[in-house]
Amino acid sequence: MIRKTFELIGEYILLMKRVFTRPEKWRIFWKQCLVEMEKLGMTSVPLIGVISLAIGAVLVIQTAYNIENPFIPKMYVGYMVRESLILEFSCTMVALILAGKVGSNISSDIGTMRLTEQIDAMEMMGINSANYLILPKVVSVCLFNPILMLFSLMAGILGGWLIVATTGMITPSQYATGLRFAFNGYYIIYALTKMVVFSFIIVTVSALYGYSPKENSLEVGRASTRSIVAICLLILIADLALTQLMLN
Repeated sequence: MIRKTFELIGEYILLMKRVFTRPEKWRIFWKQCLVEMEKLGMTSVPLIGVISLAIGAVLVIQTAYNIENPFIPKMYVGYMVRESLILEFSCTMVALILAGKVGSNISSDIGTMRLTEQIDAMEMMGINSANYLILPKVVSVCLFNPILMLFSLMAGILGGWLIVATTGMITPSQYATGLRFAFNGYYIIYALTKMVVFSFIIVTVSALYGYSPKENSLEVGRASTRSIVAICLLILIADLALTQLMLN
């Protein structure tokens, strides 16, 4: 187990050394970035939007239900929803969701190309396949996912407001006051930083598992599953480390 872990770390370092080299043709590189941004980023918007709306609504209901003390202002419902969304859900939880969607997509795509010997053909033509296939994914996901995080934050706040407006458990003005109360702009920077790190982990780790040689189609599915498990574990470790570094 320990030996396998060190072997994976070594393979990861060697792969990243090949990935982060200068692209041969910048025009093709940026074109690939736009394609990957649409494929890996835009297709995730509906999923993240629906989940964020639901989470924002649930947070409002649960928080309002637990604040029964008449001495605690109802505006704290909006405050707690905002802090929960910014600090954890819109970055960490969204990243874990994307680990399953985006990570499995990358791992299976690259794994299929490896199985069908497309990567071997690129290498025979003198093309750095790791740079050509993985670097556009890294750039596009690391650029788009922070935007997706902000979208998730707005959708969560909207979901909370819809519940407030329809149920009347607190007034919309109390909810809005709580959203503005004691706002710390540094938390947004903290959340965006975490999302960039998580995005890098999602793409590079899933690419590592997909890029490894495959003997049959079953290995592609197994590699995709292993990559998701590894990504989720690394995201949680990175979340703990970044929280200690940036909020301590």
